[in-house]
Amino acid sequence: MNTLSAFQGLRFVVVGLGREGQALALYLARHGFPVTATDIQPPKKLGDVVASLAEAGVSLVLGEHPLSLLDEADLLFVSPGIPLEIPFLQAARSQGIPLSTETRLFCHLCPAPVVGITGSSGKTTTTTLTGKILQAQAEHSGSPRRIWVGGNIGRPLIEVVDQITADDLVVMELSSFQLEFFHPTLNETVPADRLSGALGDLLSGWSPAVSAILNITPNHLDRHPSMKEYVQAKRAIIDYQRPTDVMVMNLDDDMSRTIGRQYPARARWFSLESQLPGGAAIAGDTVALLDAQGNVQPVLPVAEVKLRGRHNLSNILAACLLSHAAGASIEAMREVISTFTGVEHRLEPVRELAGVRYINDSIATSPERLIAALNSFEEPIVLLAGGRDKHLPWNQAARLMLYKTRHVILFGEATEIIAAAVEQARQDISDAATTLHRCTNLEEAVRLASTVARPGDVVLLSPGCASFDAFKDFAERGRVFRELVSRL
Repeated sequence: MNTLSAFQGLRFVVVGLGREGQALALYLARHGFPVTATDIQPPKKLGDVVASLAEAGVSLVLGEHPLSLLDEADLLFVSPGIPLEIPFLQAARSQGIPLSTETRLFCHLCPAPVVGITGSSGKTTTTTLTGKILQAQAEHSGSPRRIWVGGNIGRPLIEVVDQITADDLVVMELSSFQLEFFHPTLNETVPADRLSGALGDLLSGWSPAVSAILNITPNHLDRHPSMKEYVQAKRAIIDYQRPTDVMVMNLDDDMSRTIGRQYPARARWFSLESQLPGGAAIAGDTVALLDAQGNVQPVLPVAEVKLRGRHNLSNILAACLLSHAAGASIEAMREVISTFTGVEHRLEPVRELAGVRYINDSIATSPERLIAALNSFEEPIVLLAGGRDKHLPWNQAARLMLYKTRHVILFGEATEIIAAAVEQARQDISDAATTLHRCTNLEEAVRLASTVARPGDVVLLSPGCASFDAFKDFAERGRVFRELVSRL
């Protein structure tokens, strides 16, 4: 088993004091390691965390990333989302200083098997479902096994790694920002003499024994240099699997289908359209697994599924395969899926007022996710969209807006980008009756939606954009939406 003591004598710098950076700096300091943490934000922007880090013995350099920090750094831990192109990290790489992350260190230290899940959309729902199914299985079987769920959701798992045993199981949501550090090529400038022992193991390629790629569509191109780099990051979740490992792949997604056929690990396919032996599918009107001979093993009728939308049926199929590969029974799947109503900010019902339903889908930070949300409703829609554009194509989403909505209410930095796409699409859909509105912020958009919505309508917040023009993250945007709706 890998231990933290193997890194004794190394000097660490944590770059970025987001959720993961804070947790890692505290963890390392409490284990007696010399830790410096740096963040581009000044102390007043970071709040109470500054005092707790200082009290734990973390040296803080805030408001800048001075290159002098590299003089006494053996390893940098980089918070997800910090671009590798910033001068500080470029200088570190040119000096041969290795880079890693809290997530990669956790996977290195974790004694339990890991189930890893990535994709452009559906990660959190699938991860949560998989964790709940495995928890139900453990409870019903009387097993002492504990199920730990985290990664890109919930608490940073480094906080609890010392509590995890080899008998437990970890279910991790993994983003492209986290996975890009699982590739050893990221540290190809590090001299060979530094890549021995524990540090070499930490920087080597690694994939979970059970992994899933739910889908790959254009996303985060404001952060990754190109679609090629984005796909390369996602592939890390299966790149280093062994032939005996399991990869759960989406047969309905072009990119996932292509990638899944290139690897030696045991592929288990899920599909809403096809049925493959060893996979999961919709068989008639039933969510089902298929055995190695292709025989259908019913899980539950689709009518008993509480989640809305075809995309969520796809997530359910993936969760069934993942949990099955980790030892769950069909009974545990049926129990959880039949009662699971979703995760907050993901097609979350907020309120019904005067016959109008208000739905919070703030997680929709790309046009692709907005499309999935629109396709989840048969009712007339008043759509609230906008925020910070991620340099993704809007043409398909714009066309669907004209078919599915009565009103499109835009807000935030991307207002004119989306408006232009809608007006362009309108040239080909001459009978579209959708009314386009522009608002300065979300509060104004909610007020307007409440005045134009009719009984039977759905007011849907599904922005299709990042939130950073006005909010800390999508969760804050969703919370503000709920508060605004509650005040109507």
